[in-house]
Amino acid sequence: QVQLVESGGGLVQPGGSLRLSCAASGTIFSINAMLWHRQAPGKQREWVATINRGGSTNYADSVKGRFTISRDNAKNTVYLQMNSLKPEDSAVYYCNAVPFSTLIDDYWGQGTQVTVSS
Repeated sequence: QVQLVESGGGLVQPGGSLRLSCAASGTIFSINAMLWHRQAPGKQREWVATINRGGSTNYADSVKGRFTISRDNAKNTVYLQMNSLKPEDSAVYYCNAVPFSTLIDDYWGQGTQVTVSS
């Protein structure tokens, strides 16, 4: 089992920055990749960024060049640095851990609210 706890959300003005954190605990060795997703009111959840075991990263086109996913292995924590925030970035952001085994369901955090507004 893996537990994920997100933090760092809040209210920020357009053009501002926030850094989200996702602290993982439990059977970390079983995790292949860590992802961030987001869900705005009335919209489907969408993928934002991925960092895999080897450190490779990928981003949705909507955040490429503005968001950076990273990790601190010593702290078992994944970060999402969000710069140049736009009102359309407002959403609940979820951390997601994908196990190596396809027989095991993904793990999800509880989400953290990000609101971009003046």
